[in-house]
Amino acid sequence: MTYFNSKTNLVLIDVVLLIVRLFVGFAMLSHGFPKLQMLLEGGDIKFFDFLGLGPKISLGLTVFAEFVCSIFLILGLFTRIAVGFLMFTMIVAGFVVHGSDGFDKREMSFLYLSIYFLIVVLGAGRFSIDGMIEKRRRASEW
Repeated sequence: MTYFNSKTNLVLIDVVLLIVRLFVGFAMLSHGFPKLQMLLEGGDIKFFDFLGLGPKISLGLTVFAEFVCSIFLILGLFTRIAVGFLMFTMIVAGFVVHGSDGFDKREMSFLYLSIYFLIVVLGAGRFSIDGMIEKRRRASEW
């Protein structure tokens, strides 16, 4: 075994994509769930209004990304679309909401953003609902 081998093990990549999707999806759920609770409580909502649509709609869009799209990410269903919403949310968090803060406040959103970028490029992997759909589609083409 050589440590400088640059061959790609495709099965290993699919396993790593599964682990990363699960970890990042559940981690982002921990950010989205409190926001979902805030939205469902129905009280006075004070939330950053990044599109000028009002704090309640902004919170709803953030809940959609951080909670609903994280579930899609975990399942590996509509992965690239879901990650697109998550990326947009992390861009807003890192560059707008925390834009004037130090890097320590922006770092987490940038880390999530970089992981989401990799998932957009690599896809959900074989061990996902997207992977099963693709496998069935290819089988029906024969």
